[in-house]
Amino acid sequence: MKLLLRRKVGNDKASIAQLSVDGVFECYTLEDKDRELTSTMPLSEIKQKKVHGQTAIPTGRYKVVLSYSQRFKRILPEVKEVPGFAGIRIHSGNHSGNTEGCPLTGTWDGKAVDWISGSRDAFNKLMAKLQKAWDAKEEIWLTVESAYTVAPHESVAFQEVLESATFFKEHESELMA
Repeated sequence: MKLLLRRKVGNDKASIAQLSVDGVFECYTLEDKDRELTSTMPLSEIKQKKVHGQTAIPTGRYKVVLSYSQRFKRILPEVKEVPGFAGIRIHSGNHSGNTEGCPLTGTWDGKAVDWISGSRDAFNKLMAKLQKAWDAKEEIWLTVESAYTVAPHESVAFQEVLESATFFKEHESELMA
């Protein structure tokens, strides 16, 4: 099974990505801020740029296993051998304060970069697919890519433009009167 996490938009707190399973869109993910780390960087550089509990995992390709999480007291997908990170799990949550480096699953309204909804439903749907692959002894791989429509440092300005356009559309008749 191939999972592809493609980061699309981010700001100074978080990154939103699209997650696909074997080439088919599954859900959105929310991660901490993308500090433009890659799995090919020297570990010393990753450690220098990483802010503990506030940094998305490096782009790269990682094996995923289903294992018991002591923290969550249940079986969760664990992303293995992430340089400079430990205990990375795919799980539910709604904002960057819930991530600590882990990708959270959910739906995204296209507005707030630091919030996703429907997280448990999205996670349960994904977990059922992962469990089926795991039970069939299929390897599970996660590829993390940056595919921003705007560069990460431009995302804050992009978000402000989106919010202004949304506000104008919602109040157009009042503003034009």
